[in-house]
Formats: sequence, C-alpha cells, structure tokens
Amino acid sequence: MIREKRRGRPVLLAGLGGFALGAATVLLVVWVYGVRPAGVPIGEGRAGAEGREGPTAAPSGPLAPRAPGVRGPSSGGGAPGPLAPGGIVAAPGSATRGGEAAPPPPAAASDIDALGRHHLLLPVQGLRREQLRDSFAESRGGHLHEAIDILAARNTPVMAVEDGRLAKLFVSAQGGNTIYQFDPSETYAYYYAHLERYADGVHEGDQLRRGQVIGYVGTSGNAPPESPHLHFAIYRLTADKQWWKGAALDPFLVFTQP
Repeated sequence: MIREKRRGRPVLLAGLGGFALGAATVLLVVWVYGVRPAGVPIGEGRAGAEGREGPTAAPSGPLAPRAPGVRGPSSGGGAPGPLAPGGIVAAPGSATRGGEAAPPPPAAASDIDALGRHHLLLPVQGLRREQLRDSFAESRGGHLHEAIDILAARNTPVMAVEDGRLAKLFVSAQGGNTIYQFDPSETYAYYYAHLERYADGVHEGDQLRRGQVIGYVGTSGNAPPESPHLHFAIYRLTADKQWWKGAALDPFLVFTQP
C-alpha cells in the first residue's frame, strides 16, 4: 500500500507542472499580443478593424449622357447611358432588375395638352407653323428620331420657346452645340441641337425669357454640312430633374394644337 502511494506522487506532480506551464503560456500570449476585438482577424488590432470599415472611395462622376433624339453615342469623356424602350434616356447608374433602366413616368396625351397651354413660341425666327414637318417617329441610325428638324438658313436666330432656366450647355460629337432648357415648373425640358454657336452672354443657370435669342441655326455635331437646321426635342423630366433623362414628347403635336 505504501509502495503504491509513492508511485502516484510523480504522476500528480507532473500534472500540476503541466497545468502551471499551460497557464503561464496563456498569460504570456495575452501580455504580448493583447486582447483582440471579436471578429478581427489575427494580425489586426482595433485600428485595423476600423480602417476596413471606413468610408469607401467617392464614386467617379456620371458618364456622359446620351442626348435625347440625337443619333449615336454622345461624347464628353464617357460612354452614353442606354436607350430604354420607348425612347427613354436612362441615366448612368439607374439600372434596376435585369440591368434595365428605371423608366420615368410615361409621357401621355395629357402632357401634350398641358404644353399646349404653355403657348410655346416657334424656336426659329421667321418660322410658320405650316412649315413644320413631323419627323418624331422616323428612324435615325437604328433608333427613333424623337424630335423635329427645322431647316433654316445658317445663322438664323434660335429663340427660347418660353421662360425657364437654362439647365445645361452641352457640346457633343452628335448634337454639336446644344442647349437644355427647363420650363418654369421644371416638369419639361426643351432641347436645341446642331447650333452654329451660342448667343453672346448665354450661360448655364440663366433665367431665359420667351423669345430670347439663345443661339443660331447651324450644322455642328453630325448634321450634314449642306443642311443647316435646328434639331428640337421636348421631354418630360423624371422626379430627380436630371437634364439628360426623360420621356420624349412629339414637338409637332405640341406646336400644331388648335
């Protein structure tokens, strides 16, 4: 019996020694590395975790939009937004399910009636209503024209069709010198393209007056050099009021209302 007790003592001492060595190892690791926050990978302290959760880089500016009714992609340093079914110009980054552009409110006959009550001025000096030709639904390079072309002598004055803010002066390879004007309620936009030049003193943000000369008929952009004309479009803006985005309306129907 005495002999058995003596034999068990070394085993007990070895167990206690192992436990003490393990505890010392744990204390050493904690002292050297510190306590990590939950979920932080090894090798990263709290600062590393916060750095990973910091703000992301600011997104780059929007791609150059496609001007409504102007053929082909627009210039300006980027690719155009996609042209959605029905002639709606999609703003970059507005894709929804399936990669399709989020459509703006549909342009309806009520919009034509509403614009008729605006009594828009014909945009080219000396133009008569009977000279207008409806080319809204014609094909232009694989897509609908969605505008009317008004032929006139080069440098014929182009006038604002009504009061409203000059939202954008935009120069592109297709539309050339263009102007985007909002109506007073900023529900509709008027688009003037292929201008020979802008009128002196015209700037973005100006409050234009009905009949004010804003440019001159020309062939800038992809217009045939032998056919000076004004490419004129109207579209209903979306809720975010982006100058390049909306649902096209037929200007011919607006101008020829009784």
